[in-house]
Amino acid sequence: MTTTNQKTTTRKKAAPKPVQELANNPFAFEVLQLVSKQRSKSKKIEILQKYGENSLKAVFIWNFDESVVSLLPEGPVPYATNGEQHAFSGDMSGKIADAVQKMEELGTNSLGMNDQGQTTIRAEFRKFYNFLRNGNPGLTSTRRETLFIDILRGLHPLEAEILVLIKDKKLQTKYNITKDIVSTAYPDIKWGNRS
Repeated sequence: MTTTNQKTTTRKKAAPKPVQELANNPFAFEVLQLVSKQRSKSKKIEILQKYGENSLKAVFIWNFDESVVSLLPEGPVPYATNGEQHAFSGDMSGKIADAVQKMEELGTNSLGMNDQGQTTIRAEFRKFYNFLRNGNPGLTSTRRETLFIDILRGLHPLEAEILVLIKDKKLQTKYNITKDIVSTAYPDIKWGNRS
């Protein structure tokens, strides 16, 4: 009679990976990218709470609150400066998409010197009311669209992309974030009755 010795091994549960730290005052796209990478709802909520501030909440409100009505035309954002009208065929949305693709190809969130002097959603979110119903009824459609394009031109391309997405309520098409996750992370947001 032969006996075999079987070794049994117990696997230790791996310690949870620490959440990646972002720099102080991160770009909105950095927070959204980090949240999107998380697999669990609890990790997503943890990151949103850690980096949450008013401009990020404003992004979510514009995107997820059904009572917030954008006065900007849906779809691609037209754009051309006087000098570019003939040199650049396309629109601002295409220009932003090209910059984002280039950054993805380079494996970085930077375009080098072209990033210098860029502003952020954090600095510009106080102007969002101009683009929403009952926000600034004195603006003409042309002036409203020009103001939006001016803001886009000053933003980092990945920040500008967020504004183009939220004006059409399509943030979730790029970032794996839901209204439920946002509501849990920020119970202070009261949804509805904004227009």
